[in-house]
Amino acid sequence: MRIITYNVNGIRAAMNKGFADWAKSSKADIICVQEIKAKEDQIDAGALKKAGYDSYFFPAEKPGYSGVGILTRIKPDNIVTGSGMKAYDEEGRAIRMDLGEYTLVNWYFPSGTSGEVRQDVKMKFLDEVLPWMTRLKEERKNLIVVGDYNIAHTELDIHNPKGNKNTSGFLPEERAWLDKWFTSGIHDSFRYLNPEKVEYSWWSVRFNARAQNKGWRIDYQSVTDPVLPLLKEARHLNEVVHSDHCPVQLDLKL
Repeated sequence: MRIITYNVNGIRAAMNKGFADWAKSSKADIICVQEIKAKEDQIDAGALKKAGYDSYFFPAEKPGYSGVGILTRIKPDNIVTGSGMKAYDEEGRAIRMDLGEYTLVNWYFPSGTSGEVRQDVKMKFLDEVLPWMTRLKEERKNLIVVGDYNIAHTELDIHNPKGNKNTSGFLPEERAWLDKWFTSGIHDSFRYLNPEKVEYSWWSVRFNARAQNKGWRIDYQSVTDPVLPLLKEARHLNEVVHSDHCPVQLDLKL
């Protein structure tokens, strides 16, 4: 099974740049998208269907903002939109798909880059999402938790760790939270398979950052303990350019 997670930074803009054709050629069984920035009736589901995917979306209430979705070639047993946490469901931040004994959760974590108010929202979210995931893990043990976490975990995951030590997305308290996340029976699949490899998933649109590969790794595919033996390969598709992020691909031996 091939799963891709991708912050498309506006699915309509990505579609205008050939997203559907790329999806068809990706050979992915499932593509999880974040920051769709569109309502369902604004998305060309027909083009995605032609590419081979059924699509499920959970948009934000605010137009042109946030939102997540799942594109799948495999018929799901169950789709759940939202997390039951009202503040984050209003922003369209979570969608879940069950496939047999496996559960895939696609999250778009809040960003704190716009100022203190949103940073406070982000930290409150982190405090609440970990126990939420712990409860789900008790119910559904074979979990794959993908998405844009908006946090670079270690110095390997950011091009300028010293210069960004006081920047949202690499703050000590955010990184400490990821330490807790990755010691709670949930593992970073890319880092598990590639302990020392440096690859990024997001680049600033300023300063020619992508061309110089001055990026951050903030998009993850986390898996629970029972899924670890199934991991085959994890990589970043840096050559795919529909967004300021790139797709992150995970292949599993199912």
